Amino acid sequence: MIPISDDNPARLRPYVTWGVIILCVVAFFWQLTFTEAAEEQVIEAYGFIPANLFETPFELRIYGIPWAWLTLISSLFLHGGFLHLGGNMLYLWIFGNNVEDAMGHGRFVLFYFACGVVAALAQGVGEPHSTVPVVGASGAISGVLGSYVMIFPRAQVNVVIPLGIFFYPVKISAMYVIGFWFLLQLINVLGTSTGPVATAWAAHIGGFILGIALTPLLSHFPLFGRRPPGPWS
Repeated sequence: MIPISDDNPARLRPYVTWGVIILCVVAFFWQLTFTEAAEEQVIEAYGFIPANLFETPFELRIYGIPWAWLTLISSLFLHGGFLHLGGNMLYLWIFGNNVEDAMGHGRFVLFYFACGVVAALAQGVGEPHSTVPVVGASGAISGVLGSYVMIFPRAQVNVVIPLGIFFYPVKISAMYVIGFWFLLQLINVLGTSTGPVATAWAAHIGGFILGIALTPLLSHFPLFGRRPPGPWS
């Protein structure tokens, strides 16, 4: 199933969510300005490579900060293709605004990057000697999904279900949409492969779990579907 929107109004303008989307899109089109070989070098330089962190964590420093640690942040803005970027930004667009609304702008910034960093580390712990760059916002967005299902489990999500050449629109509770997504991550992590196009399934799970864990500490809204006060009350 492919989510396309939700029926969950937000009170705050999601400036952080919009900003992250814009930065990811700008970074991707910046990647496209390079030749294929040069883009691979960009990915290797700014993507998170587990071996660089776990084997030589202090080898290169930028302004005194180990570069291997900085790539935990820079990697969140790079993507491996249009589908990779489009899928991530779609999920962030649909679910990010409500989580930002529940936490406020400042807390959401901290939450988003904490989930992204821990997601990358979760992938790295599983493959500490890997030299394959980990890139993409999906680990951080997985945290957003974990938070969303904690706060708005009964929110209605509009999805399309592809059946052959047809796409059937349906409306399903967020609990089932995100639950189905998480089940796919658990299934796929058992068959994770390595290589230049491998998907960081462990990062998705790590980000999701941290999102659930941090939400009770950061959300101004009540959990488990209790409606917060607002103009729609």
